[in-house]
Amino acid sequence: MSYSFNVRAATKADAKQKVADNLAEVVKAQPTHQADVAQAQATADAFIDLLADDEGRDVTVAVNGWLNWTGTTEPKAFGGACVGVTASLSPRQACHAQCRAP
Repeated sequence: MSYSFNVRAATKADAKQKVADNLAEVVKAQPTHQADVAQAQATADAFIDLLADDEGRDVTVAVNGWLNWTGTTEPKAFGGACVGVTASLSPRQACHAQCRAP
């Protein structure tokens, strides 16, 4: 089972929350990822924390991961696991999603 998503936020705290929200959706759609959600969040948080505090730029984060196992039934033990995180500062967007009318 694999997943991949990107988030963009005005602050590091907002980026961490958006990652958490996306990971919750991953677990909802693919319950097997309950096994690695804490590791994925911790990795994303650690990389976000490395970034400078810069009110003039957005925080962008890409997260992807996978779990695998042998056999065709729900896993009791995994044969492989991966999480990848990229965090960076990007030019500020003029308006974030929360300021747009639906």
